[in-house]
Parts: sequence; structure tokens; C-alpha cells
Amino acid sequence: MDNNAILTMRHISKNFPGVVALSDVDFTLRSGEIHALMGENGAGKSTLIKVLTGVEEFEAGNIRMQGMEHDIINKSPQMAQENGISTVYQEVNLCPNLSVAENLFIGREPKKAGMIDWKTMNKKSVEILGNLNIDIDVTRSLEHYSLALQQMIAIARAVDMSAKVLILDEPTSSLDEHEVEKLFQLMRQLKANGVGIVFVTHFLEQVYEICDRITVLRNGCLVGEYEVENLPRVQLVAKMMGKDFDDLSAIKKDQTACNKKECESIIEAKGLYHAGTIKPFDLVLKKGEVIGLSGLLGSGRSELARAIYGADKPDDGELFVKGTKILVSAPIDAMKHGMGYLPENRKEEGIIPELSVRENIVIALQAKKGMFKLLSKKEQEEFTDKYIELLQIKTASRETPIKQLSGGNQQKVILGRWLLTNPDFLILDEPTRGIDIGTKTEIQKLVLKLASEGMSVMFISSEIEEMIRTCSRMIVLRDGRKVGELEENELSQMSIMKAIAGGGENE
Repeated sequence: MDNNAILTMRHISKNFPGVVALSDVDFTLRSGEIHALMGENGAGKSTLIKVLTGVEEFEAGNIRMQGMEHDIINKSPQMAQENGISTVYQEVNLCPNLSVAENLFIGREPKKAGMIDWKTMNKKSVEILGNLNIDIDVTRSLEHYSLALQQMIAIARAVDMSAKVLILDEPTSSLDEHEVEKLFQLMRQLKANGVGIVFVTHFLEQVYEICDRITVLRNGCLVGEYEVENLPRVQLVAKMMGKDFDDLSAIKKDQTACNKKECESIIEAKGLYHAGTIKPFDLVLKKGEVIGLSGLLGSGRSELARAIYGADKPDDGELFVKGTKILVSAPIDAMKHGMGYLPENRKEEGIIPELSVRENIVIALQAKKGMFKLLSKKEQEEFTDKYIELLQIKTASRETPIKQLSGGNQQKVILGRWLLTNPDFLILDEPTRGIDIGTKTEIQKLVLKLASEGMSVMFISSEIEEMIRTCSRMIVLRDGRKVGELEENELSQMSIMKAIAGGGENE
């Protein structure tokens, strides 16, 4: 056992119905270290944190804190705090309408004669923040301060509550570079004071700037624990994605509808920018081209797609469709200009669970036509039957509620919805996630067929093999910026992972 360990988690297992969330996972945090917890979507990071902080119970394993004679089982976040474990989330869970001092002492206010002792509380608040080199007016309401300061106040509260273990869950996602550096200064100070910090982030640069060790999870399992200096970035990416460095042979794709150099531009973005997610971005997509967006979680893949489609209104930049400048303020504008969008989260942003397969398929076309050009019931049925047959959607009938279908068939329904609108440009964000391999292959073949017929497709996936098989060109993003662009003959696991990681193999 590591004598300097402040926290050990051993053989942790947690299951949800039909899902193994954690399987025999170990995690060790030392006193006075900053330890990155890394992994892609579904890796198990959030579940491990929830188990540690009492949000979820675990079926097997044990957790032990330094100085305790027995294992601990946190039944609630409050119990976790009592055991010296505090969490500061990306969304600060404080009360913006209360003062800084009130937030620092909420639930444990100093009393005098049965009343809150405001003078003492304000004085102690100044001392607490002063110890962390934070100089602000503690009597002002929290909402007057930046998100970065709010997070520091949340950290100060956790430290004052005798936190030995501090979990920072994506604390830098909404911060600018200056604010991130302030947060890092605070983290280094806490580290020097002996606090063990678990740092959950998707920013590779930040991991290598601030962390001492890295634990990688994948598909609910422990991949390994590494000293930062001994794990090059490209190897970290490979471990997170579960890929080796050897290339895969890409499946031979049909020729697209026309030569890319000669084809017209369907979509062109110039300086497209969205505060906090996308740095100024240029992009050109030709007719009949399948362009891939690759990068780790949080790299800006989905955010770029949403900005183009108007799901998130850009703060700056220009967008052109077939050479004509357009203004996309909302998804309906994008639809009217020939765009379709299959979102990453089909359950929350794609399907309408209570509606039938028929209603889910025709809804986008009806929105595009407008309320004064209603589709007849006969037209709706004909359209639905066409795409049920074309996409081989397994459903009892066209009137079956979509919530009763499997995930793969729900995905096919959403695809049918957008194909019915006859788009020139289709955005597919993780179209094969969570579906069986047979349906994955069907969707990949469909994408290639659509491209061969002249449709332009933006394809986003976390699976490198899938991207290599499907895309004719790939753009690699990191931290909201384009960091690489690979032509079809350059596509390989190694080239993609190098671009994601930030350069050479030893970087």
C-alpha cells in the first residue's frame, strides 16, 4: 500500500440495468498531488465520482481514507463531506442571490444569542479567502462575481470544511485562459497544503500543465495509472480510445458524385465563433463529400456542428450555402437552406418519445413546409412506409410509439426524418453510438451511398475505425480549435491520434 495515499478505492464495481458502469476499478490519490481522471464518454469517470461522494451505492469493493481504521461507505454527499471529501462541479452549486460570506457558511452559520453573527461570519470569510489569496468583498452577492471566482469560492468553502480530498469536475470548461491560470494557482497552493485533488477534464494541455499522475478508465474498466512525465500525449489518447498504433485498412469507398476540386462548395464557414466553445473557425464542405470531425470529448466537434446548424447561435463569423451568405439564427433557418441535423443525444434532442414512428418521421418536413401547408394523413403514411422499408426499421407498425423501439431503430427513424426533407447537407453527430454492429454497418453504408448521390455529410464519431471507413476528409479539433486536416490518403489511426494529442509521438 502507498504510505502517502490519502484515499484508496479498491475493486469498485457498479452496475445499472443492462450496463456495467464500473468493473473492478482501483484508484489511489496521494496527499498533496493533483491526479487527472481521464476517459471518453461512458468510461466510468462520473460513476466513480458518484460512488466516492455518496451519490451512488456500489456493489463491490472498498474505500478507505487515510487515518481511518475502517472502510468508508458514503451514503450521501453530506456523509462524504464529513469524511473529508468535497466536490466542486462545472456548474457551481452555490446560491447566486446570497452573499459570498453566506455561501461560504451556508448551513453552518456562526450564531450569537440564537441569531446569525454577521460580523463574525464576514470576518471569518475574509480570512478564509485571504488564506487562498482571494481579495473580494464578501458582503456582495455571489452573482456579482465571475464564474471563475464563484468556483474559487466553492473551493474555499470545501477547504474550510476540512476537505482532505477535493474533486474538481470539469472546472475549466467555461473559463478563459486568464481565469484558468488563477484557478491553477489556487490548485497549486492547495496541493502544497497537502490536499489531494482529483481533476476531471477533457483538456490535454491542462493535464500536462498541472497534474502529477493520470488514471485512465475505458468502458467502466481501469486501463492504468501513470506518472504524467512517463505518458506521452499520443499514448494517452490511444489508451482513452482503446486503439493501437497500427493502421487499419480502410474499406474501399465508392467514388463521390464528382471530383472534390471541381465540385461546388455546399457549406463554407469563415471565422465562425461561439464564446466558450469554438475559436474562430474556417471550413469548406464540397458537394458529395463526407467530412469527419475528430477530437476528444470537449474538443468542440458537436459545438461546431450546432453553431453551423443554428442550435447554438454563433457570436461571430459568416456562413455561406452554395456561395450565398446566409443568417442562421435558429434550426428552422438551417432547414430552409437545405440542412439536416441528427444530434448526439437522440433521447433528449432527437426523438419525441410519446409520438409515433410516423409522427417522428414527418415532423421535420412539416416544420419546413409551415403550419399552413399541412401534410395529409395519406402523405404521412406513404412517406413513413417508404423510410421504414428503405432503412429496414423494425417496428410493429408506423403508429408504434418510438419509445418502444430499440436505440438503433430510433436512430434510423431520425435519419428517415431528415432524409425526407431532401437535404443538401446532413450533420450526423455520433449516429452509431449505442447501437449494434449490424446497424452501424448499415448506417455507414447509407452515408457512403448518400455521398455518392451528391449529398454532403458532416460525420462526427468517437470511433476512429468508423471515421476512416466513412470519411473522405477529416478535420481534427482540440480545445475548440482546428489543429489538423487530413485528406483521405492520410487517414490512419496514428495520424489522427497524433493530431488530437498535439504533434509527435513523444510530445
